[in-house]
Amino acid sequence: MGAIFRRELRSYFTSPIGYIFLAAFYAYAGIMFSNSSLESGYTKLDSVFGSLLIIIVVLIPILTMRTISEEKRSKTDQCLLTAPVGLGAIVVGKFLAAFVIYLCAAAITGVFAVVVSAYGSPDWNVVVGNMVALALVGGAYISIGILCSSFTENQVVAAVSSFIALLLVSFLSTISNILPFEWLKAACNRISFGERYYSFTYGVFDFSNVVFFVSAVAVFLFLTVRVLEKRRWA
Repeated sequence: MGAIFRRELRSYFTSPIGYIFLAAFYAYAGIMFSNSSLESGYTKLDSVFGSLLIIIVVLIPILTMRTISEEKRSKTDQCLLTAPVGLGAIVVGKFLAAFVIYLCAAAITGVFAVVVSAYGSPDWNVVVGNMVALALVGGAYISIGILCSSFTENQVVAAVSSFIALLLVSFLSTISNILPFEWLKAACNRISFGERYYSFTYGVFDFSNVVFFVSAVAVFLFLTVRVLEKRRWA
């Protein structure tokens, strides 16, 4: 797994993807921070964290689109599938590499908190809780992106399908408003990634939400392993 992780992590910086992802995330986060905190003198960062959900829905498909689809396109997946390493290790290695790049981007929020602390007294418990939530939802989204990438050898198709999937899971609570049955609305609200993430931005650290996101990562990575397993024996 370590070799897969290092190979994937290196690949993000031997291609433009890693730089594009980090630059776009920093630019968007900086603009949101400037507009919602610096210009208004607002010392809380809840609105900044809330706005970041949009940009990760857009950028994570770019980060994950090549993880497996590129291997399939270049036929190097055959080498991976026959290598003396478990499929789970391959998938987890790819996930961790993408997750590290994502954490490097999300770490900018810590800088924002330090800047705000020079002008006021932010609630550090809420700030840390929001940073944990950002890491959790990012990990879940990356696992979905990798699953989408495993279905195709076309990176554009992988990115678009991932984007649609992330939009769906992020805004299920909004979609539920047009549903006719109350039990269906309640179910959508419970599994809406966006709804669970926003509860952190409101200052509520619910451990059940932590379990939800960790479970989502495990489920989608498991499904990716199953997709690769099926390809190995095809």
